Amino acid sequence: MARINSNYLKLPGSYLFSGIAKKVQAYKEANPDADIIRLGIGDVTRPLTDSVLNALHDATDEMGKEETFKGYAPDLGYEFLRSAIAENDYAARGCDIAADEIFVSDGAKSDCGNIQEIFDVNNRIAVCDPVYPVYVDSNVMAGRTGEYVEATGKFKNVIYMPCTVENGFVPELPKEVPDMIYLCFPNNPTGEVITKDRLQVWVDYALKNKAVIFYDSAYEAYIRDENVPHSIYECDGARKCAIEFRSFSKTAGFTGLRLGYTVVPKDLEIDGVKLHSLWARRHGTKFNGAPYIVQRAGEAIYTDEGKREVRALVDYYMNNASVIYNGLKDAGYEVYGGKNAPYMWLRTPDDMLSWEFFDYLLGKAQVVGTPGVGFGPCGEHFFRLTAFGNADRTKEAVERIVKL
Repeated sequence: MARINSNYLKLPGSYLFSGIAKKVQAYKEANPDADIIRLGIGDVTRPLTDSVLNALHDATDEMGKEETFKGYAPDLGYEFLRSAIAENDYAARGCDIAADEIFVSDGAKSDCGNIQEIFDVNNRIAVCDPVYPVYVDSNVMAGRTGEYVEATGKFKNVIYMPCTVENGFVPELPKEVPDMIYLCFPNNPTGEVITKDRLQVWVDYALKNKAVIFYDSAYEAYIRDENVPHSIYECDGARKCAIEFRSFSKTAGFTGLRLGYTVVPKDLEIDGVKLHSLWARRHGTKFNGAPYIVQRAGEAIYTDEGKREVRALVDYYMNNASVIYNGLKDAGYEVYGGKNAPYMWLRTPDDMLSWEFFDYLLGKAQVVGTPGVGFGPCGEHFFRLTAFGNADRTKEAVERIVKL
């Protein structure tokens, strides 16, 4: 008799953003004339840039000719893209990362969820609270988290590290020593960042305790402050304890194209086994590579023109962030983030529960955001708004909220 993976039954409700989509759809069906502005899911709205489009067209033409046609991509990704990444994202910042330590994929979300497969199921994980749901949910599916306790909103075997106003939304070192540590900076959902000195503390902690850090830096292109690291490999010793995830989605608008990469240094070992070789085995077995035309498009963002276009995209969204942050701040809201990240994290008014505020905002202003509690217990009484909307619509959304 076939049996299901019962770990899936431990997951409470649906995936956060799927649940939001269903609620919005139900509201729209009941209110067909409603003019809804979506500042919830972190999907981009600006079109692909000229450099990317030209690369896509050229690569597509290549695929139509026998002498330049490409089939399966190399396991790690094409050398032209990995070399561009190594030179521009790492060497340019003084990080010692080789092209063959970079694994090209279809996005950071997939890699963040899949990386746990190469680790023993008995490892303890530590996550920030609030946190991007994929980190915890993928470990639940693997059977690593224990049972869900509804009263606390936590899983028994997960080490939760509170990120609150009091600690600047940067976690303290946990009292219980974890084996696997998830960190995301600039942070989703709070929009806050970590300084290099504080990140070095985490690297030293991981090295001392033989733990591995999973560092999600999908939003590094939005960093403005000079004392904020763009990569964990800017810290001494990180090559021996950290795996880093990057995405082209928010940097260059690739949410529809799907492209990202993961860095696994060859210095990173557990019990004499190189994690690079394990991830290479997993990657080669379960993934057939990102499309050639998409990898060529990714390469294009590292040209001089591509870099200018990326800066313009990021500036556009960060201007939206300023509109949201300043508009709500001036209206008396308590707001965080928005300065080095495209997310704003605001405290709900009148001590509303975050789902109550979701319903209130949707019903009264037809604006969609993300309830903070969906990211973890410490997210209760907070709410996330994104800067990825159209500029005019973003301004209108702020005006609607301010009038409430």
